[in-house]
Amino acid sequence: MNLILLEDSDFDGNGLARLGGRRARHVREVHRAQPGDELVVGRVNQGVGLGKVVASAAAEVVLEVRLDEPPPPASGIELLLAMPRPKILRRVLQATASLGIKRIVLVNSYRVEKSYFDSPLLAPEELREHLVLGLEQARDTLLPEVRVEKRFKPFVEDSLEGLWAGARRLIAHPVGGQTLTEELTGRQSERAVVAIGPEGGWIPYEVEMLEARGFARFSLGPRILRVDVAVPYVIAQLDLARR
Repeated sequence: MNLILLEDSDFDGNGLARLGGRRARHVREVHRAQPGDELVVGRVNQGVGLGKVVASAAAEVVLEVRLDEPPPPASGIELLLAMPRPKILRRVLQATASLGIKRIVLVNSYRVEKSYFDSPLLAPEELREHLVLGLEQARDTLLPEVRVEKRFKPFVEDSLEGLWAGARRLIAHPVGGQTLTEELTGRQSERAVVAIGPEGGWIPYEVEMLEARGFARFSLGPRILRVDVAVPYVIAQLDLARR
């Protein structure tokens, strides 16, 4: 935990934040902070700064908080992601939050197991928990938006354009397409959305629908990657290519 992320409900109205549970244990047992020590803190969807420990007990840690810096800038990259297995999704949520992704759309696909949409992980509080872990790692405070779309065709036809008007659109696919660097040459954009399919890949119909709405196909090379490997790999390559 490189940042203690504070919720609005932590504040008592006097400029003090009162922490219990996991965060209090981390302050006591990992940071081994004593009264007077300062820790890096941030407030959800607000700034970053320092929290001075004013009291530390088994049940509660109290911080005097000063927020005077903005959070890191967003990456400008967003994801259209075929719903992965819950075990993989946990890793992806934490990784993408750490990397500054601020919108993730989890969409159905022909090769996605329908039972994935019944996972308790998709409950808002569960999604938020894993996003928070990623933000704490990266010293970020801006929570990503996660949107779940159970029907591929209606989403692509009715909602996609409203989300990504003006954004550079890319689809990772092992067949055809240039490398990511070649695809982006001379086509820089402040925003980009990348569509990454299930581990079996998008089916041709899905690729055609996305290409018809401006998604350009690119290849990651001859290796077929697991989703939790492909996502940070693509984000890193895209970030480097856009620079």
